[in-house]
Amino acid sequence: MTSSAPSSAPAGYRFPREVIAVAVRWYLRYGLSYRDVEELLAERGIAVDHVTIYRWVQTFTPEFIDAARPLRHASGHRWYVDETYVKVAGAWTYLYRAVDQHGQVIDVLVSPRRDGAAARKFFSRALSFGPSPLEVTTDRAPVYRRVIEELAPAARHVTEQYENNRVEADHGRLKARLRPMRGLKQMSSARTISAGHAFVQNLRRGHYAITTDLPAHDRVRVAFDELAPCL
Repeated sequence: MTSSAPSSAPAGYRFPREVIAVAVRWYLRYGLSYRDVEELLAERGIAVDHVTIYRWVQTFTPEFIDAARPLRHASGHRWYVDETYVKVAGAWTYLYRAVDQHGQVIDVLVSPRRDGAAARKFFSRALSFGPSPLEVTTDRAPVYRRVIEELAPAARHVTEQYENNRVEADHGRLKARLRPMRGLKQMSSARTISAGHAFVQNLRRGHYAITTDLPAHDRVRVAFDELAPCL
């Protein structure tokens, strides 16, 4: 938490960037509540309310993701796409996710509906992270066939049973992170946390140039330290 050259606070905030970066990193990386992060900061002599930490996570998670975007590796040529369910404000909501053959989370999309419009929006966004895939594995929902034919017509579409175990297993890691939160209250929060979780996973797995050559246990910490001045 100490630095030879402490940073200033972002405009409109009274805490320095490195404190905000640590709070956001802890929350996204570990199964902590906002009150847990508040307590850990208090142990280090930093008094900040858990509501403020919530605001930091919601405000600065997208900024960290955007700052790191130019350093992100292009997605692989084999995609595994699936949707799972999360509860938001007491209602089941769909969470579209895709990972490539290297374990990189390509993109996530939170949607109140599971339909052609949601699948098309998800694929359109995912395609912005690299070249069009050569192969896409999904379940047998007809909507995927139509969307892939429209947006990635050259891709081989795989629907064999068990072929999508890679992304289904990856859902479990996100759900384990959501469990301590005892339910999401807003769609905006669900979008921020699911995107932030994917970002941290990709950092840990070495999918950003900023930390590729570091030991896995150092990657998230170093990345947030390096990106903090961008806030």
